[in-house]
Amino acid sequence: MKNIALHEIHVNLGAKMVPFAGFNMPVQYEGVTAEHLTVRNGVGVFDVSHMGEFLVTGENALALIQKVTSNDASKLAIGDAQYSCFPNENGGIVDDLICYRIKENQYLLVVNASNIEKDWNWISKYNEEFGAELRDLSDDYSLLAIQGPKAVEAMQSLSSLDLADIPFYKFKVGDFAGIEHVIISATGYTGSGGFEIYCKNNEVEQVWNKVFEAGKEFGIKPIGLAARDTLRTEMGYCLYGNDIDDTTSPIEAGLGWITKFTKEFVNHEALAKQKAEKPSRKLVAFELNERGIPRQGYDIVNAEGNKIGNVTSGTMSPSLSKGIGLGYVPLDSSKLGTEIFIQVRKKAIPATIVKLPFYKN
Repeated sequence: MKNIALHEIHVNLGAKMVPFAGFNMPVQYEGVTAEHLTVRNGVGVFDVSHMGEFLVTGENALALIQKVTSNDASKLAIGDAQYSCFPNENGGIVDDLICYRIKENQYLLVVNASNIEKDWNWISKYNEEFGAELRDLSDDYSLLAIQGPKAVEAMQSLSSLDLADIPFYKFKVGDFAGIEHVIISATGYTGSGGFEIYCKNNEVEQVWNKVFEAGKEFGIKPIGLAARDTLRTEMGYCLYGNDIDDTTSPIEAGLGWITKFTKEFVNHEALAKQKAEKPSRKLVAFELNERGIPRQGYDIVNAEGNKIGNVTSGTMSPSLSKGIGLGYVPLDSSKLGTEIFIQVRKKAIPATIVKLPFYKN
């Protein structure tokens, strides 16, 4: 297991540390519900330094990214970020990612920690054709996500940049917490606003300390990965390994909006055909109509008790105080308002398919 740069700080704060994607990570501090509500109502900080960062540079950098990702990176101006995925050759997804355009011929790809090696090998395979310069920065950089409606106000004193002037899925490079040339982006995974700070491992302790100093009067708290999961579930954001994986297509997962057929990319013909003909199953969102907690792996059944799918993500929503989840069902059972049942141990609990997000600010 690897330790992130701030490992000792999290241990000293009393974090419950668990193995996650090859790293010892803080899963919770004071408790999931309290941490979740801190982010929804105030400001909290996630250390997500386990994420992977690849720098792609050179004249063919864009051509390589266009080949391996589903979204259209040619639309990116310098300072733009874009959510995308790496389609595999069999109709599934290698990983989902965020692509940042740093300079004219330079891009930063931020990938999931559990897939760093897999993603690196995937890109490298296709790069044999393009010859872009690839650098894996994953072990050198830390990433803090400062999230919540008070994030900008609490952190503004730490930067000469106007933090309120960074729109969703944009970023700026500038000073933050006494460190120059920090990437400050607004690609949040919680649905409550805020931004992310990318800095070097030897800089992150200074950043962390100044963030908590500046945020003290705003009730800032450290937040673990468990609350990150409940927050993203309330928004209906996909999590790799749960809602999307090597066997799920972006079309099935409702990610057609990041799958652009204006260019050629890995397996684009098969995915275009699936989009035209409609997939046989679809990722849907549901709310339980009775008390219960849906969990990943639970069966989804119809009124006759026959299994029609499975839950990919589920939780008791701290914001809504009801069971919510995502799961795949056949296309003919996927309409909004359809009643399905979640098999929670021996009981089939009725649920209704609803529109995302669950949490509406």
